[in-house]
Amino acid sequence: MIELKSISKRFPDGTAALTDIDLVIPRGSVFGIIGRSGAGKSTLLRLINGLERPTSGEVLIDGTSIATLKPAGLRALRQRIGMIFQSFGLLANRSIAGNVALPLELAGMPRAHRDARVAQLLDHVGIAAKAQAYPASLSGGQRQRVGIARALATRPDILLCDEATSALDPETTRSVLALLADLNRDMGLTIILITHEMEVVRAICDHVAVLDHGRLVESGPVDTVFAASREQATLALLGEDR
Repeated sequence: MIELKSISKRFPDGTAALTDIDLVIPRGSVFGIIGRSGAGKSTLLRLINGLERPTSGEVLIDGTSIATLKPAGLRALRQRIGMIFQSFGLLANRSIAGNVALPLELAGMPRAHRDARVAQLLDHVGIAAKAQAYPASLSGGQRQRVGIARALATRPDILLCDEATSALDPETTRSVLALLADLNRDMGLTIILITHEMEVVRAICDHVAVLDHGRLVESGPVDTVFAASREQATLALLGEDR
């Protein structure tokens, strides 16, 4: 579904964020991207949703290069991509229902249809009773469920998760991961999950890619990579000494 071909990204000061990345993300997979801080994970995510352009190489979604899209095409692409964040990114002055409705308002959906869609989403993520509450009154796990509902508002087929569980306690993390697994299974979502938490990758991902200093060290099925890796970057993340 998503293919990165010879991707490199340099910032104006000459810093190389990514170098010669080749990666294929299968449709319907839960794909983990791991690496230490500064490895290039978030830059890679921003290339996939079109917020950054590569210095060289191509990002293709369903065979179409993002670089060839005109503004209208790029907007349509972004409606296919949902995003959830470590910091939740909710608006404090909007109710839970209002936060989830925001992308639908921006898309121009009529009020009646919007209200029905929001109610459906809040029920799906298990917080329908909190529709009229405000973010400050919710737990971290509940706020992340709101973030997930908002990310699903425009019916995306790709969900990008940037350290989505890093601010959560272990029990809440397991709950959110179970929800993401359900969404992957029930809706066929392709989920790309950036994390430095190996237990998260083991719990939910079927494929994983390891970045180190902007380079792709290795990628493949999680069990294969974690069981047989000889790459120092991967072993360091796993905390193993082979």
